[in-house]
Amino acid sequence: MIEPFITHLGLVAPLDRINVDTDMIIPKQFLKSIKRTGFGKNLFDELRYLDEGYPGQDCESRPLNMEFSLNNPRYKDASVLLTRKNFGCGSSREHAPWALRDYGFKVILAPSFADIFYNNCIKNGLLPVTLLDSEIDSLFEQLLKGKELALDVDLPNQTVKALNGIDLKFSFCIDSFYKHCLINGLDEIALTLQDSKLIKEFESAHAFKFPWTFGAIK
Repeated sequence: MIEPFITHLGLVAPLDRINVDTDMIIPKQFLKSIKRTGFGKNLFDELRYLDEGYPGQDCESRPLNMEFSLNNPRYKDASVLLTRKNFGCGSSREHAPWALRDYGFKVILAPSFADIFYNNCIKNGLLPVTLLDSEIDSLFEQLLKGKELALDVDLPNQTVKALNGIDLKFSFCIDSFYKHCLINGLDEIALTLQDSKLIKEFESAHAFKFPWTFGAIK
């Protein structure tokens, strides 16, 4: 199971770059674990820090790149990432959405995403929202004005709405199956377990018909 996603209210942090690949999201040297936690401290490692990162490093004492947006105290509590086209390109590592989730992001807004990365986000309860270039531009413009940008992301109604008196509201498209999975907190294992009764019935019938195969794997 994953955490169900219905609506989310969160502050927005900008990453004004195109073609952000998965190695930029979580560099290859940190892919040492198959746990889904512990990767947030190394999210965008080469952009966030001025030194070279390595596994097991104490990130609290590392020198920060203060020109990188996520190091700006203004975006400290952001849970919505605003970025540009082709986000998540490159290798298919599932560690990329793990790192984004572990850092605290719940939603990513971009004009386009790499297909495998998009699918991996859905499987891990992270909502990738595709908006028009012009809509993304208008959100970046609000941040450039120095305003705090908070959004209400409503998955059932498929809308993104700015809060605090900012008159911006957009609709987005999402596959109905992906939407169902996110709203109900269903990953691939949970989807399979929905048919557990049928699986058990098949196993019982198969064991009765071919008992020697089950005896061989005891």
